[in-house]
Amino acid sequence: MILVTGATGQFGSKAIDHLLKKGFKPAEISALVRDMAKAENLREKGIELRVADYTDHASLVNAFRGIKKMLLVSSNDKQAVENRTAQHINVISAAKEAQVEHIIYTSFVRKTHFEDSAIAAFQNSHVQTELALKNSGINYTILQNGIYLEMIPIFAGEKVSETGHILFPAEMGKASFVLREELAEGAAHVLATEGHENKIYQLTNTESVSFNEIANAISFALKKEIKYDSPSIDEFNSILKNFGVPELYIGMFTMWGLAQAQGTMDVEDNTLQSFLGNKPTTMKQFIDQVYG
Repeated sequence: MILVTGATGQFGSKAIDHLLKKGFKPAEISALVRDMAKAENLREKGIELRVADYTDHASLVNAFRGIKKMLLVSSNDKQAVENRTAQHINVISAAKEAQVEHIIYTSFVRKTHFEDSAIAAFQNSHVQTELALKNSGINYTILQNGIYLEMIPIFAGEKVSETGHILFPAEMGKASFVLREELAEGAAHVLATEGHENKIYQLTNTESVSFNEIANAISFALKKEIKYDSPSIDEFNSILKNFGVPELYIGMFTMWGLAQAQGTMDVEDNTLQSFLGNKPTTMKQFIDQVYG
């Protein structure tokens, strides 16, 4: 029996869809959910629902009984990253108690010396989870996923077609953006096939891109010029404050922009391509779909 956590989320639900496409019967898949009411579509597909919360150890142990392989989708807790780490470790501990044989974990891509990155705290949460998984004695597969292509419209701004302007402090740094659904498909491949025990995979796109290239692609799709400017951090923060953007979002945009400027997510790899059996969706293809 395979279990997918975060099953009502965008990653977990897509992973289940791809398992079904690969020929798994609904009776062979369980979905971990916090709210049964939000999982009615899964129940209608014949997926067994198991209710538990990442913070509730007893409910997790009960939910994991009889599970052989589990996809642990990293927590989307919006509070401190330490909360995510604690939740992940709680899941791993409960899985060991329930005698789960293999955990596939959705981590995040990183390079050596990540401690100097603007997203070091975020990445360290994954590092600590990976270490707990390796020390658990459970067979593991770690998927170090690239940043989602779906983040580009968020960073570019929802009114980019009106303003003709992208303001983001990424300088000329590059990142290997990758489609979330294709990462979910990659996770389903690992769940569905053998030989992945105790391995770490970097699942990124085969080509990293800068925001200057992104602006050019949006220009082509919209048939109008889109300019890209990378202000200093202080100037960027000041501009967003003047526009009334909440501090929480200013911090998030600044963190990810600086991380890209640092090259933190500039990792090109063909592992995902081999899992998919075709080249991942490129930045330009994605931009054409969104803005074309």
